[in-house]
Amino acid sequence: MRGAASLWRKQPLPFACHSRTFVSDSTSKLRIFDRQRKRAQRDRAAWSTPLHDPLLHSVAQNLLDRLQDCKKTFPTALCLGGALQPITRSLSAPPANGGVEKLIVMDASYDMVQACRNAYPASPNNAVQKEFLVADEEFLPIKESSVDLVVSCLGLHWTNDLPGAMIQSRLALKPDGLFLAAILGGETLKELRIACTLAQMEREGGISPRVSPLAQVRDAGNLLTRAGFTLPGVDVDEYIVKYESALELIEHLRAMGETNALSQMNNILKRDTALATAAIYDSMFSSEDGTVPATFQVIYMTGWREHPSQQKAKRRGSATISFKDIQKQFGSQS
Repeated sequence: MRGAASLWRKQPLPFACHSRTFVSDSTSKLRIFDRQRKRAQRDRAAWSTPLHDPLLHSVAQNLLDRLQDCKKTFPTALCLGGALQPITRSLSAPPANGGVEKLIVMDASYDMVQACRNAYPASPNNAVQKEFLVADEEFLPIKESSVDLVVSCLGLHWTNDLPGAMIQSRLALKPDGLFLAAILGGETLKELRIACTLAQMEREGGISPRVSPLAQVRDAGNLLTRAGFTLPGVDVDEYIVKYESALELIEHLRAMGETNALSQMNNILKRDTALATAAIYDSMFSSEDGTVPATFQVIYMTGWREHPSQQKAKRRGSATISFKDIQKQFGSQS
């Protein structure tokens, strides 16, 4: 980020899994995202993303912090798309997080993989062995039960079949392997959505999807369960990034490879509508210090591949004490 852009992190939001179903069909021919366009965007972003982007760095570090809660080690790790460089940098730094000895770095963009390879050249002093692979997250070319850890930082929200991609990740894990993922949630760029809607109504007399759809928080726990992960965990952070103007926000999105990739051909804003969107954004959301905020909602997901050693829920009705008895006991003590 350039200029006056700054990053603010809201307090983590606790989340309890709901039973609402996330509908997806891996055999469906529906394609929400144009994967070829997304690959081209990531090719461009490979050479424009700052080496130390504060937002990407913060999300990557918060995702990998979950490894500190694990007593076991993960000798072989797979990093899927998204913020490759911050993840690779953290997992490669001695002592390696999670006891990683071998790191497979994968992305659908050749340029992104090459940029990551150039940033971390092979060296006999490197504690972590690295392999680089150009492949699509929707068709994971990884042998079943071959890795101990799968990490995806801000990449999977661009897949057309998110449950299917997560199932493939689970199958790639060894028993008791760990899945860590961070995806952008539905509240991301809510300010831009409002400005874009108002500009379209003003200039075009109607609205159409111009900002990519994203998963809702209520679906995250169900996604993990549907993909077959055990001990699922979900929590949410919101990051407020301040920019000098809406145009600087758009520039940052391009640098991250996070611009629109909807498959419809009519989703590109006309020039006058785009300029109106920027003007409305700046006028509606301008702060006292002259900057404009942008919200990035990040959903963190953790899940394990099933293993006999893992904790299991007790059989329903096996409890030996009721909540009423507990309430009476604590009530009498107070």
